Amino acid sequence: MTKPIMQKRVVVTGIGGITALGDSWQSIKKAFQKGENAVQFFNVAEKYPELESYLGAPIPNYAPPAHWTRKQKRSMGKVAQLCTDAAERALKDANFLHNGEIDPCLKNGDMGVACGSSTGSTKDVGDLGELFLTGHSDGFNSNTYVRMMPHTTAANIEIFFGLTGRVIPTSSACSSGSQAIGYSYESIKYGLIPMMLAGGSEEFCFSEVHVFDALYAASRNNQHPEQTPRPYDANRDGLVIGEGGCIFVLEELEHAKARNAKIIAEVVGFGTNSDGAHVTRPQKETMQRCMELALKDAGISADQIGYVSGHGTATEQGDIAESLATEAVFGKNVAISSQKSYLGHTLGACGALESWFAIEMMRDGWFAPTLNLTQPDERCGKLDYIMHEGREIQTDYVMNNNFAFGGVNTSLIFKRWVD
Repeated sequence: MTKPIMQKRVVVTGIGGITALGDSWQSIKKAFQKGENAVQFFNVAEKYPELESYLGAPIPNYAPPAHWTRKQKRSMGKVAQLCTDAAERALKDANFLHNGEIDPCLKNGDMGVACGSSTGSTKDVGDLGELFLTGHSDGFNSNTYVRMMPHTTAANIEIFFGLTGRVIPTSSACSSGSQAIGYSYESIKYGLIPMMLAGGSEEFCFSEVHVFDALYAASRNNQHPEQTPRPYDANRDGLVIGEGGCIFVLEELEHAKARNAKIIAEVVGFGTNSDGAHVTRPQKETMQRCMELALKDAGISADQIGYVSGHGTATEQGDIAESLATEAVFGKNVAISSQKSYLGHTLGACGALESWFAIEMMRDGWFAPTLNLTQPDERCGKLDYIMHEGREIQTDYVMNNNFAFGGVNTSLIFKRWVD
């Protein structure tokens, strides 16, 4: 006889994030309201003569926290610094840090980590490449692999804070952050662990611009960086690479109540699947199925979702397939926008960052428009695209969608928390 599984409720009790538009929701929302993006032009044609795109949205003058020691930082490239910094902010937000020290109760195995990025630190990948090509590298040392390994984000977080719970590396490109939240939610929901740190990060590097430039998927609007990217727009010309990190503290509801925690939102649904078709060409049918899986998991109907945070990369195939899938699930009246129009595509971080934004907009009752979207592509799904200015919407549920190379699809549903 199969033993019934007692499902637990999962809540968000802390969030920390770092973006090119700031590290607080207040500063980020202010930029959204002003219609300002973080995209810049970089004069790097001499260094990268084969590139046609010279755009990016890195974090200006990022430096790790001053109180971190040299020993703590030596195993971290920038990608690990960003997610560890975000994790520290999230733990503080959840009231698990006191006078700079983590609550000892977190080190007994009751808190785990799920985190990912598209790649490890690209500088260290380069150092290994130099060693491979030339036989020597001045930059190669005992920590090079630790900084470049795919699970450097998750590993550095658990080591930095001394966490001994489960570790789930989710290095799945654009779905890294959302898979981390989803798998953490499931771990708590099914009683495997009471708390998880979950999210993702990405450091900006022109090697990543090169990847999408080679695929003819990077924006070439070098003369007007403020006008790109343009998700869902008929005149879009590709994505822009961004940078950032975001970590959630997820907690079992009764555990959170027992310590009188502040509850930000509830995670109620998660869907993930794979296209099984093409490594870079997204499939409308499996995207649609992924959203339906999340709705089924949440036990709600499509008409209860008041807003969809779209993946919205501003690539032709991605925008069309995603929006058609969204229309198939929700019809023509669901409100949708993409924050990549402000921050660029933050790759491994976008699933967590955009979940954060969706939650905060739900709490505020104000949703940002897709910047630069003036004429939706006729081939895209017929949806209620939020354009030109923000919109007031009162809803109890929001969905965040992310779709990655390799045909990895994710959909998360968050519910407004009412005490």
